[in-house]
This record gives sequence, C-alpha cells and structure tokens, in this order.
Amino acid sequence: MAAENNQDIITFNGQEYPCCASLTMGIIGGKWKTVILYHLMSGTLRYSELRKEMPTVTERTLSLQLKKLEADGIVKRTVYHKKPPLKVEYSLTPLGETLIPVIKAIANWGDSVIGRG
Repeated sequence: MAAENNQDIITFNGQEYPCCASLTMGIIGGKWKTVILYHLMSGTLRYSELRKEMPTVTERTLSLQLKKLEADGIVKRTVYHKKPPLKVEYSLTPLGETLIPVIKAIANWGDSVIGRG
C-alpha cells in the first residue's frame, strides 16, 4: 500500500517509514542486525563473545550495528567500570524481546530452505 500523504508516514526515532513493514526492516534489516539479535536471544553476551559467534563480521561493523540497535531501544549496553579490564555486555531490552518470535521465524525459514526444518 503506497503512502499518498503524510498521514501514512510512520515516524520512529526521527526516521520516517512508508509502512509498518518498512519500519520493522529499518530496525532489524541488513546483513548483521538480525544475526546479532539471534545470538542475544539466548541471553546477555559480552562484546568478545558476540565477535566469536560472528567471526566474519568486522569490529567496526559490529560496533556500528550494536550502536544502531541500542539507539532504537532494541539492545541494552551495560558497561562495568568496577575493575579492569573494562567489561561491556549486551542484552535485549523488553522491546527487543518482542522481536524473538520474528527472529525465530526468520531462522526457521532459513532452516526450511536448506532442508533442515
């Protein structure tokens, strides 16, 4: 359905989207965001743990995607300063947890395409 006037435009975090599907893909779309969320579904992970789960992503890309997910309220970043070395953990926010069924459906679809589902 095409947006014919500004009433149909959805605004979220200062970004405009023509429909709700576009909003969803704007938040979780791209090569790495869904993969990050897939790994965080099982619980909190340190940055280094995420890097191990995603060995082909560059540090810069992972860092940028985590920042975007954090800015959209999907991922929570917790920094621990108590003792060196600095510890940073990432987890899903309550809003991020609402994406778990979507991420599971995406993963299940991928499994079915390659004959594992």
